[in-house]
This record gives sequence, C-alpha cells and structure tokens, in this order.
Amino acid sequence: MEKRIRLGQITAPVGIKGEIRVYPYLEQTRFSDIHKVCIGNGAPVDVEKFRSDKNMLVMKLSGTDSRNDAEALRGKYLYLPEGVRPDLGDDTYLIDELKGCKVIENGTVLGIVSEVISRPFQDIYVVEKEDGKSFSVPAVHEFIISVDTAAKEIEVRLPEGLTDL
Repeated sequence: MEKRIRLGQITAPVGIKGEIRVYPYLEQTRFSDIHKVCIGNGAPVDVEKFRSDKNMLVMKLSGTDSRNDAEALRGKYLYLPEGVRPDLGDDTYLIDELKGCKVIENGTVLGIVSEVISRPFQDIYVVEKEDGKSFSVPAVHEFIISVDTAAKEIEVRLPEGLTDL
C-alpha cells in the first residue's frame, strides 16, 4: 500500500461559510495544482477554493458549509488522495522522503534524519547519531551538497563542531 502524502493540518475555522485555516507542509504555491484532498482517512473531497494568509492557507472544501462543519475538522490532517503526487520541482522534497536518509560527509555516515522541522525560511533536518544524540542541520545550499531520496542519502558539508551541538 502506497503511503499518502500529508499536506498540512487544519488549525481553525474561518468565518461562517465553512472555510478552514490550514498550516501547510508544502510551499503554498504548490497548492494551486491540488484539486482534491482527503481529511484524515476519509474519501477525497473537492477543493473549491484556497488563498494564502501569511504563512497559512484558507481553504473551502466541498461539504464543509458552516462554521460548525469547519470546527469539527480542527486538528485533522489533509492528505493527497492515494497515487497523487504534486510536482515539487528541483530541490524540494517531501518530509517523508527525507526521514530515514543517511547523512554523509566525506564518505562517513554522521547519522540518520529522524525529523524535519519546517520553518518559513528554511527547513531543519534533525539528525540522530549512532550514540542516540542528535544535531540539527539547516537545509541550505551551504551545508547540503546533494540529496538522493531513492538511495536515502544526503551528502553534506558542515562547519566544524556542528555535530557536537
């Protein structure tokens, strides 16, 4: 069974016509090509419209027509229907593709990506070392040389001491 792609989390209703506020896990511009979503394990529903609101999205989904309908969705996750994958372009990866990747510097495995923290300006890769300790790597071109999600490897060039923080 193929793993579904999590798009974001519903945080609150907006207004009285069933709109919802969503914290997106993809860049907001990527949502323009998404026409159907699943709420939790539910069946696909149509995205009637969406707009950006700072670092959030406001969406109107079919079947969600009142504030009460929207309130019932608070805290739930939005997913792409199975088998659907957005066009991410170059240097953009899904969090689930990055988790579990080996982080390698000069042929040495430094650890495994255990978590990806999404921030407005850059993501942060949390790398767990073999001894159970972890360190964070900002996902910027200065540190990330290459990403191969098929091989589950991320090649890095890190400043001295970063792995000890």
